[in-house]
Amino acid sequence: MQSGELRVGIVANEASGDLLGGAVVAELRRLVPGLSCVGVAGPCMLAAGCQTLFPLERLSVMGLVEVLGHLPELLGLRRELTRYFLKERPDVFIGVDAPDFNLGLERRLRAAGIRTVHLVSPTVWAWRPGRVKGIVRAVDLMLCVFPFEEDFLRRHRVPARYVGHPLADQIPLEVDRAAARAALHLPEHGTLVALLPGSRRGEMERLAVPFIETAVRCLQARPDLRFVVPLVNPRLHAYFAAQLQRLAPDLPVTLVAGRGREVIAAADCVLTASGTATLETLLLKRPMVVGYRVHPLTYQVATQLRLVKVQYAAMANLLAGRELAPEFLQDRCRADLLAPAVLALLDDQTRVAEITAEYARIHAGMRHNAAREAALAVLELIGRAPTAAA
Repeated sequence: MQSGELRVGIVANEASGDLLGGAVVAELRRLVPGLSCVGVAGPCMLAAGCQTLFPLERLSVMGLVEVLGHLPELLGLRRELTRYFLKERPDVFIGVDAPDFNLGLERRLRAAGIRTVHLVSPTVWAWRPGRVKGIVRAVDLMLCVFPFEEDFLRRHRVPARYVGHPLADQIPLEVDRAAARAALHLPEHGTLVALLPGSRRGEMERLAVPFIETAVRCLQARPDLRFVVPLVNPRLHAYFAAQLQRLAPDLPVTLVAGRGREVIAAADCVLTASGTATLETLLLKRPMVVGYRVHPLTYQVATQLRLVKVQYAAMANLLAGRELAPEFLQDRCRADLLAPAVLALLDDQTRVAEITAEYARIHAGMRHNAAREAALAVLELIGRAPTAAA
């Protein structure tokens, strides 16, 4: 790691973490122009000036069972990162989400005297609450992106600060559908359904088929429909295209390299995997249906051990406090259930108006200039004053 006014280590492991990390790195660089930043980064963090030691996709694995097949590689990567940061000793290390990977790394660095920050609280209030004990040992500061997290963590002796969600600041309160379609070279008129089958290979392998089959059923009921799919990297693009050719080669669909936010903004309705995409769809005020599958053993373990403590899977529904986005999980994630739910939203403009209004209310309440607040919190933790105007 090269010398500079401020040296930051940072690791993200997927597209959503790259978005958040990129916003915070850009703000840190604005406040401290001499900043140097090294870690594991995707395109957003790279654009903000972060150097990457490994391709971000090498860390993009989720699920209790799914991780097992990649565990030797993941542990090897974490050992390499640990050695690197212990040698280079950044002024602060920031782990972006990915708690199962980053908290172990943070714990080792913190034990060696390196200050550690974790951006995006693990959902200990919802899933595997016993992890909070490990968080206490791993982090000097937890940056929370949702308002209800700070109090919960502080009650469990985790130093936490609510900073808001950078996506809520980046996405305007009013979104121009026509402009999004023009940017993607999509027809200005007509009904468009976006399919978001995930940003990881495991998600794609479980969701591509039911999402394509859902599109086929929807098209049979509404021949005027058109579809659009954002795909975050060439590997996922190739996989989805192969499934599309096998199942529905004549489906009127446009495949887009990345640009998920514009795809959602262009759509009239979204069929999406659970995860950050549901939050992004909420912020873009689009009605959505959520379909999701994890490995059957992961689901069985989580169910039998009662590891899940919340009513909804989608963050959009958790923030709304009700199921505005119908959820179809595991065996219910199939075309005969998903398609009627998508069609019902397309056909009920009164319901869509209600959903849009509620999403707009939630969005307005989440705007806190989160990237700036997070950057200032990091600087405060390490006792560094901004060298540019805050």
